[in-house]
Amino acid sequence: MAQRRSRPLRTIVGLAVVVGLLFVSRGLWLPLAGQGLIRDDGPAKADIAIVLAGDFNGRRIEKAAELVRRGFVPAVIVSGPQGMYGVHESDLAIAFAIRKGYPAEWFIPFPNSALSTREEAALFLPELQRRNIRSFLLVTSDFHTARAARLFREAARSTPGKNAEMRVVAAPHEYFHADSWWRTRQSQKVVFMEWTKTLATVVGY
Repeated sequence: MAQRRSRPLRTIVGLAVVVGLLFVSRGLWLPLAGQGLIRDDGPAKADIAIVLAGDFNGRRIEKAAELVRRGFVPAVIVSGPQGMYGVHESDLAIAFAIRKGYPAEWFIPFPNSALSTREEAALFLPELQRRNIRSFLLVTSDFHTARAARLFREAARSTPGKNAEMRVVAAPHEYFHADSWWRTRQSQKVVFMEWTKTLATVVGY
């Protein structure tokens, strides 16, 4: 009987030890949780850049515009799902970039009906083939880069024809800092949501 009573106690003690170790080592694994969301290949010469939708602060399109300014690409295709008060996001993003002083001719709107990054990839790759694009820079928020790259590679495997070579370029996000994300509530929400979406992607959702 005493042995049976001791089992729950050993379980509680074991859990307490695990929690204690996680707490003590948090300076090691917490940054890894943020860094694991990032894939940044850095810019290189390419035929075009693509800006994914979902950034309402304009950091993605500003990053892409700077790639044009620095001579890496001649133009940017801007993804534009509809849903912002009946306006395509690409129209709002391009207008924002123009107000920031970037020339309108740098940007190509790509209105679409995508509801996810996976759907964007399925729409973009045939469009790139249609335009005879051989290489492109995929621009998205830093926390979104690893998942976006995975979804575009997955879409490429199921898209007939020769697909363009891809490099991923990370744009900074106002609320995400990989090495200190746990210090602010907004950054915590970003990491939680992105890891949730990442795990859903792994199991096929």
